[in-house]
Amino acid sequence: MTGKDVHTNVEIKAKIHDYDKIIAEVQALCLSHGEIIQQEDTFFNVPNGRLKLRKRADYSVSELIYYERPDIEGPILSIYSKCNVPNGADLLNVLNMSLGIKGVVKKTRHLYIHEHTRIHIDDVENLGKFVEIEVVLNKDQTKEDGQKIAETIMNMLQISKTDLVTGAYVDMLKKSITS
Repeated sequence: MTGKDVHTNVEIKAKIHDYDKIIAEVQALCLSHGEIIQQEDTFFNVPNGRLKLRKRADYSVSELIYYERPDIEGPILSIYSKCNVPNGADLLNVLNMSLGIKGVVKKTRHLYIHEHTRIHIDDVENLGKFVEIEVVLNKDQTKEDGQKIAETIMNMLQISKTDLVTGAYVDMLKKSITS
């Protein structure tokens, strides 16, 4: 994937065992109470990567997001592109008619920022609680730079490698339904 609006980050996703503890640790690290966001991600059937339309519960923001990320434990490189969408409901209808819906993920997200890293504490409906660390890379940084930053933050937040999970929430939900 190439283009001026293509971005990269290195990310991890891990299961949370003590929700209150991780919230307190992230708030202390970021010196912030963060932002609480209600999100609904509708994933579409596509031949490569993942395509989702994200909307906030208040419909204030809709984004179309495409990303490519291997389904392995992190820290892993993710390549993505996104754009704001003025009429998410109409686009949802068009994408559903043309591609079909793969699944829908509803979550409450606590969003925190630490330097160039987004830290998400997610409570995913019908799935559980997770922490995501997304180290946004600038043009001068390598994947290895991002991995080092992610591992440092993992250590600071006492996230064990045994708690890392693979795949997108939509895939995890599908697996939990079929299990």
